[in-house]
Amino acid sequence: MADRLAENLLKNLQEPATVFAPLCLDPLMARLAEQVGFQFGYLSGGALGYSYAVSEALLTLTEICEITRKITQRSGIGLIVDGGVGFGDAVHVTRAVWEIEAAGAVAIELEDQVAPKRVSHHRGIEHLVPVEVMAAKIEHAATARRSADFLIIARTGAVKNESFTCAINRLKAYRDAGADILMMMPGDDQQIRETRAALDVPLATITALDAKSPAEWSELGWDLIIDPFTAQVLAFEAVRRAYQQFQDTGRTGTDREALFAIYRELPGVAGLDELYAIEDATTEKPVP
Repeated sequence: MADRLAENLLKNLQEPATVFAPLCLDPLMARLAEQVGFQFGYLSGGALGYSYAVSEALLTLTEICEITRKITQRSGIGLIVDGGVGFGDAVHVTRAVWEIEAAGAVAIELEDQVAPKRVSHHRGIEHLVPVEVMAAKIEHAATARRSADFLIIARTGAVKNESFTCAINRLKAYRDAGADILMMMPGDDQQIRETRAALDVPLATITALDAKSPAEWSELGWDLIIDPFTAQVLAFEAVRRAYQQFQDTGRTGTDREALFAIYRELPGVAGLDELYAIEDATTEKPVP
C-alpha cells in the first residue's frame, strides 16, 4: 500500500493542481484529514516535539517511526515524514530512510541544519551544514531507499540564514545529489516565481493552508504545500479557551449537545465499526 501511495504522490506532483498535506500527528487526525478529502498528510517533527514537550531536536528515530507506523497502519493517507537532519551524518540518514520507509511513509524530508539539531531552531537560530555535507546525505538517502517511489525531499534554510541566491544554489546541488522534491521558504512572491524559474523539479514549501489559495499556488507553479502547525494551533487554542473558561466561571462555554454530537462521531472516524463487526460475529453474538 505504501508503494502505491508513494507512486500516487509522484503522479500528483506532475499534475497542474498543487498538492496539500496538512498536519497529521496521530491516526485519528490522519483519518479525519482523509475523510474530508486530503490524500496526503505530514508528520511534523516540530509539532510532535511540542506534543511531547521536548522539542523536535530531542526526538528519536524510534519515536518518529512509532508514530509513523500507527498512522500508516490505521489510515489510507500518504504520509510525508519530517526526518529533520536525519539524526546525524550520512550513515545515520541511511538508517533513518530504512526505518521510515519500512514504517509505511511515502516520503522523508531532510534539512540542511547541523546535526544534532538544536532546540534553538524554534526561536530562529539555525546553523547550516556545508552544501557538500548535505548533498552527500541526500545522495546516501536516495541510495538507501528500497523503492524509487519513496521520495526524498531536500529542504534548505538558506533563504533566511545565507541568501536567496545561496538557497537556489544549494537546492540545485541537492537535486543533482538525488532529491526528488526541493523545499524552501521563499521570502515573497518574487522569490517564489524566481525559484520556479530556476529549478526543474517539484517544489515544496511549509506554510499555513491559508497562506494562498490552491489556485494561487497552482498559478505560481508550486507543487506541494505542507502545513505543519494549523491543526495543532487550532486545537491548542480551543482547549485552552475551554479550560480557562471553566476555571474562571465553572463552565467551558461549550454547547453540550453539540459537544456530545461531535463525540458520537469519533468511533466512526476512528474506524471502530470494523471492530464492532468482529465482536458482533464473535464475542457479542446474541444469546440464543
